[in-house]
Amino acid sequence: MLAIADPEVDHGPRTNRSATSRMCAVSRDVRPIDELIRFVVAPSGEVIADLKRKLPGRGLWISASRSAVAEAVRRHHFTRGFKRDVRVAATLAADTEALLERFVLEALGIAAKAGQVIAGFAKVADALERHRQSPVRALIHASDGAADGIRKLDALTRQNDGNDGGQAEILIVNVLTSTQLDLALGRSNVIHAALLAGPASDTFLSRSQLLVRYRMADDDRTAAKNTNSPIKTVRTKHD
Repeated sequence: MLAIADPEVDHGPRTNRSATSRMCAVSRDVRPIDELIRFVVAPSGEVIADLKRKLPGRGLWISASRSAVAEAVRRHHFTRGFKRDVRVAATLAADTEALLERFVLEALGIAAKAGQVIAGFAKVADALERHRQSPVRALIHASDGAADGIRKLDALTRQNDGNDGGQAEILIVNVLTSTQLDLALGRSNVIHAALLAGPASDTFLSRSQLLVRYRMADDDRTAAKNTNSPIKTVRTKHD
């Protein structure tokens, strides 16, 4: 059973550690915390997103949705929720999305430093051929990449056996542009990359899911249920 914390506002990141769900201040729906974003008031009095849920002070929870954050700004939910005068940027919804993007880029960079990222079409194709020896957790395609290369690698993914003797799941991720991939990986012209299994890769995928949810979710339908989501699952074939 989910442990439900106090509605809307918590009393700090170190309290109610067992809480796994919170109430969205906009929709009033109780959701798992992975589907929400925590906002706090900075010392300057400005409302900011606390993506890691570690910043001190009381936290107000909003559904991880750009439209929900925009509505919270428009309808003054932060002032009411924090019960004090706070500064809320009119651009908070866009600022939060930019922060989520940096959050994803940071995780991808860490995964690369941990040796869990392979970049380049040929190297990715080779990694898929050797999937049994070194499991590929996900394929990363630049969102502005050519459809032909993406189609070829996705087809190659389906042709290879799962390394576990059955069917293995490989995620297809295209939440970042080529320029962003270049920045995260410290190289130029990155269109395709393979993400190998590992803790750093799991962090990247989790953060990518949050970014997708923020861009696509609304109060009644999450990005995870959307068939057009930029994160898809491919099951590798087993003969």
